[in-house]
Amino acid sequence: MTVRTSERGAATRGALLDAAREIFVSRGFAEAGVTDVVARAGASVGSLYHHFSGKADLYLTLWEEFQTRQTQRTKQAVQAARSEGESDPMRLFIAGARAYLEGCFEERELAALFLRGDGPPGFEVIMRDRMRQWARRNAALFEDDKGALVVVVTGALAAAVSEVALAEDVTAARVLTEDVLAIIGRVQRP
Repeated sequence: MTVRTSERGAATRGALLDAAREIFVSRGFAEAGVTDVVARAGASVGSLYHHFSGKADLYLTLWEEFQTRQTQRTKQAVQAARSEGESDPMRLFIAGARAYLEGCFEERELAALFLRGDGPPGFEVIMRDRMRQWARRNAALFEDDKGALVVVVTGALAAAVSEVALAEDVTAARVLTEDVLAIIGRVQRP
């Protein structure tokens, strides 16, 4: 009985997240209502509050799951490049950056949701903290604690992510992505 209950609970949780994603993407966070989400999921308000603390928790869970997938994509790309014998930090960065951007193409609606600025209160702080964590990981890759190189490549890639996620013309965004990565690849240590 417990297995069926936990399977049902996981299915409800997944349906709530899927519904929240659809509602947030189509209406924005501010205009979305908990009742809209539960109606779309075919669930009850009680089940939403059993799995999540509210609308902001749904949004933040979608964000964390997206970031987890993006981290996995970049790690796999960097590991693949290393297994092919690549050791140059910039080429490894480019491999990871390309995978991250590809993830933004694959999940454009969700990436755009997080970049539009219509999130729960305090979300911009979470985004800034994540950017700092990302810069620290890049610094470790380049073996550079606080250098200008990390600021430049991380900032350039963040701008490219925004362009990819918010672009109306996907073809132009793909060309821009390759151009940005080519330029980043030519950046030299100061």
